[in-house]
Amino acid sequence: MRVSQLLATKGHDVATISQERSVTDALALLKEHGIGALVVTGAKAPLVGIISERDVVRALATSGESALQQKVAELMSTEVSVCNESTELNELMTTMTEKRIRHVPVVEDGHLTGLISIGDVVKARLEELEHDKKDLLDYVSGR
Repeated sequence: MRVSQLLATKGHDVATISQERSVTDALALLKEHGIGALVVTGAKAPLVGIISERDVVRALATSGESALQQKVAELMSTEVSVCNESTELNELMTTMTEKRIRHVPVVEDGHLTGLISIGDVVKARLEELEHDKKDLLDYVSGR
């Protein structure tokens, strides 16, 4: 399975935030959308970073409540692994596992076209396994 197939089911919507906004604003968007990360936009297209719940928790542990007033740019991860729509799901799973990341933006021709989470990958993989199981059962039972 390729990322393009996953996006065809999931959709191409990506929640973003400007690097100039506050961490409090980022948390409000995370809650509003029920997600764990936001792609951070800025002067450099298509993205300048990513901010996740994990980034905020670490900042709170280090700086306390004052972390909430910081700008997103101060907490975001700037080394962002990206994939494209032709990336194979197995390759994406390997990247996510080796780099211990949970969100990978999809960039195609310099444009942000989606965001894949570890949950999306697990769901797609489970669907593949269920399909394979059905095919094997059909084969064994002669259907």
